[in-house]
Amino acid sequence: MRTEDFRYELPAASIAQEAVEPRDSARLLVVATMEDRTFADLPALLDPADVVVVNDTRVRAARLVGRKRETGGEVELLLLRRVDAQRWEALVKPARRLRSGVELDLGEISGELLSDPIGGMAVVALSATGGRDVEDALPAVGTVPLPPYFHGTLSDPERYQTVFAKRVGSAAAPTAALHFTPGVLAGLAARGVPVATVDLEVGIDTFRPIATETLDAHVMQTERFAVPQAAVAAVDECRARGGRVVAIGTTVVRTLESVAVPEGRIEARRGETDLFIAPGYEPRVVDALVTNFHAPATTLTVLIASLLGARWRSVYATAIERGYRFLSFGDAMYLDDTGRRR
Repeated sequence: MRTEDFRYELPAASIAQEAVEPRDSARLLVVATMEDRTFADLPALLDPADVVVVNDTRVRAARLVGRKRETGGEVELLLLRRVDAQRWEALVKPARRLRSGVELDLGEISGELLSDPIGGMAVVALSATGGRDVEDALPAVGTVPLPPYFHGTLSDPERYQTVFAKRVGSAAAPTAALHFTPGVLAGLAARGVPVATVDLEVGIDTFRPIATETLDAHVMQTERFAVPQAAVAAVDECRARGGRVVAIGTTVVRTLESVAVPEGRIEARRGETDLFIAPGYEPRVVDALVTNFHAPATTLTVLIASLLGARWRSVYATAIERGYRFLSFGDAMYLDDTGRRR
C-alpha cells in the first residue's frame, strides 16, 4: 500500500499548542455515534466487565545539548534507546556535520559518536562524571523532549508525564493516557472497571513520518516492552466475564498484540517488538481503543486506518471540522469496536 494513502490535510490551527487543564477536560469523540463528549465521561462509556490497559512508561530527560570538543560547534542529541551500559541510539543534530569519532561535551556527560549518522540516527557512547550511571545523570543534564510540532510552553514538565508514569525509558509520552486524572480513575473504580498496566518504551516511530513510498518498505524500529503477570490475570478475568480489553493508546495496542496467544489472551513476557499494524491486520486481543488524533502518514495513522477501515478519513475530517485538537496535547477519540470478535 502507498504511504500517500494515509496522508491528510492537517491545518496548523488544529495542532494543540497548549495542555488543557484539568487534563480530563479534553474532548472525546465517540466514533460509534460521532457524539462529542469529554474525557471525564470515559468511565460511563465502559462496562464493569471491561478492563482498561495503560502504558506506565516514563519519559526520560532525553534531550541533551552540548558542543563538539574539537571545534566547539553546538550539537543536540535525543536519546532514543539504551543499547548497553555505554552505547545509546540517538537522533543527532546537525547530522550532516557529525561523523564517527567526534567527541562531545554535554556538561556532566561526555560522548563519542560510534557511527556515522544515517537518517539522523547514530550510535553514541556516553559516560557520566564521577563514575555515575548515565541514566542517573540525565535528570540534571537533559530535558524532557517535547514534540517538535509543539511550540507552546509547559509550566510544569510533569504535564508531559502520565499519572501512571513509573519506569524511565521512553523518548515520548504515551499521549492517550495524558488525559487521565485521579477523578477518572475514581470513576473507573466506582464503575467496577479495573486498570492494568504494561510498559513499552516509546521510540522514534511514534513521532516520525513514514519516509518510504510504500508501507512494505518501512522498517519499524524495535521498542522494548514488559507485560507483567498481573496484566495477564486482568485480561484473563476480563475474558471470563465476557468483557472487552480497552487499550489506552496505540503503544498499548502494539504491546498487547505482540504477546497475543489463542482465544484473545496474552502472555507475560519481556522483549522487543517491531510490530507494524496496517490494513489487513486482524486484532487478536484489543477490543476497544482510546487514542489521540495522529499526524499524517505516520505508523499511528496507519494503525487507526487498519481498525477503522476507509472510515478513518471521515472521522478525522469530522474531528477537524468540529475543532478537535490534534497530536500529543490534543483531544482523543474512543473506538469501541476494533473488529476483533467479528
